[in-house]
Amino acid sequence: MVYALFSLGVAAAVAAVYTAAIGYLWFRQERLLFEPTPLPADQKLVDDADVHEFTIEVPGARLSAAQLRMPDPRGVMFFLHGNSGNLTDCLVELDAFREVNFDVVMFDYRGYGKSTGCIASEDQLRADVRAVWKEFSSQYEGKRVVISGQSLGTALAAGLAAELCAAGHAPDLTLLVSPYSSMRALAEELYPWVPRQVLRYPLHTAEHAALVQGPLMLVHGDKDELIGIHHSHALRTAAPAAQLFCVEGAGHSDVHKFPSFRKALAGALGCL
Repeated sequence: MVYALFSLGVAAAVAAVYTAAIGYLWFRQERLLFEPTPLPADQKLVDDADVHEFTIEVPGARLSAAQLRMPDPRGVMFFLHGNSGNLTDCLVELDAFREVNFDVVMFDYRGYGKSTGCIASEDQLRADVRAVWKEFSSQYEGKRVVISGQSLGTALAAGLAAELCAAGHAPDLTLLVSPYSSMRALAEELYPWVPRQVLRYPLHTAEHAALVQGPLMLVHGDKDELIGIHHSHALRTAAPAAQLFCVEGAGHSDVHKFPSFRKALAGALGCL
């Protein structure tokens, strides 16, 4: 009898802890998904004279954006970064784009860098992506357009590219670096004990990639310890025409440091 009561007590305690953990994940998952590094509002992002800073007003926030602007660019890469840091981590090694005469546009999500506000939902996040692209897109009519994302940004990039295709403005290239098939699939790998209904950011990369028309290029390090390369294989299943470039020896966050990747990127942009 005592043992049975003890067992029931232990079970109840475990259930209470589990319920509390699930509740925490539901209400606080932004803290797990997003790791922003804020910056002072007056800090310059980069000293390069051809990189210009902008502030874009969206409902409830001001977004910090940067543009590498060439005198007469062939096109633009609209880049959506990963879940940590800020634009200062991305505004490096821009010579690769200068060499192929491409502009680059990127921005910090809410709470990142000099952007104000907080990310509150996937719909809000995607709306911000649309707003920033709309701000710059008119500058590139008749030019080549590349929609690109890295890690977290790959679902956002695939979603924007699919929307542009649906509107009859398919990008000339959609480039996804270290992508995941969906945040839901990734969460099930990392946190198998968490019910899938808890995730408020499913971020379905594969579903959107399947709707992308035109060239789709996937880049993945074969040593990626966070998002395994099988996610890129899953994306190829959803979008069979996609090209997968495997960067041998690369992990999750260092793909851009490998000469093989830089050569493949220059080749892809140069051929557009």
